[in-house]
Amino acid sequence: MTTAQPQVLDVQPTPLALLLLGREADPRSERGVECPGDLPSPSDPDLVERARAAKEKLGDKVFVLGHHYQRDEVIQFADVTGDSFKLARDAAARPEAEYIVFCGVHFMAESADILTSGDQKVVLPDLAAGCSMADMATAEQVAECWDVLTEAGVAEQVVPVSYMNSSADIKAFTGRHGGTICTSSNAEKALNWAFEQGEKVLFLPDQHLGRNTAVRDLGMSLDDCVLYNPHKQGGGLTAEQLRNAKMILWRGHCSVHGRFSLESVEDVRARIPGVNVLVHPECRHEVVAAADHVGSTEYIIKALEAAPAGSKWAIGTELNLVRRLANRFAPEGKEIVFLDKTVCFCSTMNRIDLPHLVWTLESLADGKLVNRIEVDHETEHFAKLALERMLALP
Repeated sequence: MTTAQPQVLDVQPTPLALLLLGREADPRSERGVECPGDLPSPSDPDLVERARAAKEKLGDKVFVLGHHYQRDEVIQFADVTGDSFKLARDAAARPEAEYIVFCGVHFMAESADILTSGDQKVVLPDLAAGCSMADMATAEQVAECWDVLTEAGVAEQVVPVSYMNSSADIKAFTGRHGGTICTSSNAEKALNWAFEQGEKVLFLPDQHLGRNTAVRDLGMSLDDCVLYNPHKQGGGLTAEQLRNAKMILWRGHCSVHGRFSLESVEDVRARIPGVNVLVHPECRHEVVAAADHVGSTEYIIKALEAAPAGSKWAIGTELNLVRRLANRFAPEGKEIVFLDKTVCFCSTMNRIDLPHLVWTLESLADGKLVNRIEVDHETEHFAKLALERMLALP
């Protein structure tokens, strides 16, 4: 049997791709700061050996977490890989590790700090590795939203449900107001729980995951959902709209998953007869409705593991992961392509590269703590309440 070449590898870099790969400054990044030390050159031929040597010197004192969307050059040094919540829990299960090096983005490192012990130090190799979605809901904006709900006379009926992809401040807000956190794999359970507590849900910060879960999984209609825009007076909604709504969706989205369109789905079906379209629930509603399968990052991986040889798949999620999966399953005769024709890296995930990881590990090996992510005690307390409610979901 001839193994098909994974078409995802044919995606060509563009000037935008170079920006998304972190080679240039991104003015829209979450943190927008530089490392305080001197990074090794990306062209240094000894980077891999330097990272390996520093990690060996640290031994059990360091535990490196690698999110699925990280570059291959970074993933090779991860002790465990996974989605953001899995990694945070993995960190909490390693109390002997003094340093948790989180190769992901800022909100993920915050969650790890919340769930780990006070003796452990969480480190983010590049403080500029943020999340545009998390930035779309600030503590001040959400507090103002709650005031709007109060003035409309509906706040007492509303239970906040916040996606894991949110800042510690938003998780703390959720905890203070009796809500819970969700992941893309347990959003349905979280919403069912929330509707047992109240009549309405304020879903933060990803509108698409909230809408898709409510309509696709809970059987609501699109009319049951309203979109709260924090940049408009009163969220751009009337008191009557808020009173009639079941789902109050925050106007936020993932910059990567939001790029996929219905045209992308139609195009790949025309190009590859018999293709299975598998997308993440952060995609737009019309994309999810047109897909064959929908699920979290872990779901996507497991679906491809179980797929029969010779099957064809178009995947709507971040390109680093899709490319890695295409290479992994090509020997089994599975053809895996990227759903979009253009490059779609997560810009801030890609800020963590091998030079940043080497700098971090060598600094720690020399006894110098860098780029520590630390959540204050009050925020941690209420954020942990929300996370514990999620952990208690059936």
